[in-house]
Amino acid sequence: MKQQSISSFVLAACVLALAGCASPTPSPSGTPPPPLAADHSVNFPDLDKAWLKGGTFVDVEQLRRIHTGMTKNQVRELISYPHFSEGLFGPREWNYIFNFRTGKGQEYITCQYMVHFDGDVRSQDFHWKGPNCEAMLNPPAAMAATPIAAVPVVAPAAPRKFTLGADGLFRFDGGHAPDLLPEGRRKIERLAADIRQNGGKPSITVIGHTDRLGSEAYNNTLSLERANTVRDLLVQQGVAASAIRAAGAGEQQPVVQCQGTTATPQLVNCLQPNRRVEIEVVTGS
Repeated sequence: MKQQSISSFVLAACVLALAGCASPTPSPSGTPPPPLAADHSVNFPDLDKAWLKGGTFVDVEQLRRIHTGMTKNQVRELISYPHFSEGLFGPREWNYIFNFRTGKGQEYITCQYMVHFDGDVRSQDFHWKGPNCEAMLNPPAAMAATPIAAVPVVAPAAPRKFTLGADGLFRFDGGHAPDLLPEGRRKIERLAADIRQNGGKPSITVIGHTDRLGSEAYNNTLSLERANTVRDLLVQQGVAASAIRAAGAGEQQPVVQCQGTTATPQLVNCLQPNRRVEIEVVTGS
């Protein structure tokens, strides 16, 4: 009996030691996340499966504010929608592709970032894939040197986000330039003028979205057509083509949920906020 008790104690100690080795990475805020669930795993998706090819240049200050216990809406407000088509409401995992400037000219590194949510759909833990990726969140270390006069540091401008309702931009089911409505064209022209007046070196992402009516393939095509049309009009209005990237998210990122599957006038009207084009503008120096 004594020998059996000792064996049981040793086995329990081994299990605890192994569990300690499997602890997840703390959140960027330093708050240690809860233990991983038994079915929890960290498997990053292939980059070529992202709907937003190449990812985004993330606002590091916003990313630093991510911590455990946040809702999906709170995460989305800080770092936008996930870059893969895992969905918004049911999945317990969101994946992103983030680019970080290294400070050496135009050089940057590309990293994958994963957010896991717990059973209450609250952010639980965070993971990085890529060398030196997590270190990009750390403020630059202070350098010991001869004191010199302080030089004002200009903080990077926060991204500006614009949402244009597709129903006011294009005729029904249209996505090409001839399908643009007069008021929709004027909205894009005003946006182009605003971008030019702000100067700097903007980085612009245009993302088209649809509702869930119609096939997934059709919606993916339509959303990309609309994003490309908005991009082309911005270029016609004097915005540099090299500064703009267009992508189509299809029906993957709804902002409202509505009952029903038949395309009744009531359902079409309810889903209207999901039919949109989003433009994010980050102005560099």
